[in-house]
Amino acid sequence: MRILHVSAECYPVAKVGGLADVVGALPKYQNGLGAKSAVIMPFYNNSFSKKHNFKSTHEGILILGNQRIPYQVLQTEQAVLEFDIYFVHIEHLLYQDYVYSSNDMDRFLAFQIAVMNWILTLDKKPDYIHCHDHHTGLIPFMAQESYNYQSLNNIPIITTIHNAQYQGWFGHENLYKIPEFNIKQVGLLDWKGIVNPLAAAIKCAWRVTTVSPSYMEELKLRANGLESLLRAESGKCVGILNGIDSKVWNPETDDYLIKNYKKSTLQAGKLGNKKWLCQQFDLDASKPLFVFIGRLVGEKGAELLPAICYEALKNRQISVLVLGSGDKTTESQLMSLIPHYKGNYNAFIGYDERLSHIMYAGADFLLMPSRVEPCGLNQMYSLRYGTVPIVRRIGGLKDTVIDIGDGGFGICHNQVSVSDVVYSIDRAVDFYNNTTAFRKNRKRIMEIDHSWNVSAQAYINLYKSIN
Repeated sequence: MRILHVSAECYPVAKVGGLADVVGALPKYQNGLGAKSAVIMPFYNNSFSKKHNFKSTHEGILILGNQRIPYQVLQTEQAVLEFDIYFVHIEHLLYQDYVYSSNDMDRFLAFQIAVMNWILTLDKKPDYIHCHDHHTGLIPFMAQESYNYQSLNNIPIITTIHNAQYQGWFGHENLYKIPEFNIKQVGLLDWKGIVNPLAAAIKCAWRVTTVSPSYMEELKLRANGLESLLRAESGKCVGILNGIDSKVWNPETDDYLIKNYKKSTLQAGKLGNKKWLCQQFDLDASKPLFVFIGRLVGEKGAELLPAICYEALKNRQISVLVLGSGDKTTESQLMSLIPHYKGNYNAFIGYDERLSHIMYAGADFLLMPSRVEPCGLNQMYSLRYGTVPIVRRIGGLKDTVIDIGDGGFGICHNQVSVSDVVYSIDRAVDFYNNTTAFRKNRKRIMEIDHSWNVSAQAYINLYKSIN
């Protein structure tokens, strides 16, 4: 079974969010199940491209409207990952020091055309093409409708929606840039008067998946305008929960950690990482440590964090550490709290992969007050490291975290509000102070298996079900 994943991101090559983690792990685990899974993505001007040497495996010319654009398909000279990975190199278009910008239509359309042109040249074509998010959303349409690619329309194409808020919209005046097709089929591209690549993918893909079962059901009610389409196409839609790479996210072997640990050495291991964090950020290691790790954006409920911290730190014996970047106002507000709560609060504005690992290991609780969470990986990382997640019941968080009041192991709330989160923090403090139950729960959550093994098999089963 030959599977080709098409994506804008892949960890550790280029990462903006959880999409990269999925595409960096799923092919590896599929290969472990006997498949031949590979990835193709844009070639960016970043640390990965500067660190490795590359060879060209294909060169061609793609047509983008009135432009003839040279492109190459590259591979690393030495195997770097546990699966084959290919890069579409288009000078001055894809080869930038960023993944996304405010005007990416030409960039990702050219990328998709190059991918399709390249697949035409392969002696052994993929048995399945697996597209990820709107950046690859026109591939199912082109395979089905563009005259150039009629020979590929018998290859099943699967589209996975990682985040339906972003759909890649552009105006009809740009239709001429899409490889020629019967204009009578333009309705497949259109949604509510505008070209919508994600909508086109939902219409034309053989199967549509989301990254958790609950997110699939939520999208039928709230999908930034695509609700009725997803309900109409529900027969080919399925939610498959993401996994995590349990080889990368393993507290026993994680090179980033100050002190490694396993279930039997959990107390000493977590305390070693907690003490380091508290020394670095002037916090009190004797108090329960609450952390937030992620983008400071509305989807994550991040604009509430300053008020949450302000209320929670008033008269509670806790420590709070925030790691993230995004909205500048939120960043400024979070930084302004530091002098008022010395010894109890700190923030690191930016992103640091090593620090995030140490925070998962050293924290007692992880805050995730998300408005939208298609799957969520942070809560799975925290469970793996023995840190109790505090989450809103939404999307994949609802699928992966059960409240301690319901016989579970985490703390859940229903609303994205300061009062709900602060109340959950109070519940967490009470839980922390029940030392025996808290320590028993830590060991319990480390045993939960959220690895990619189960999810990778679910995707293999999905592919097989198509034929």
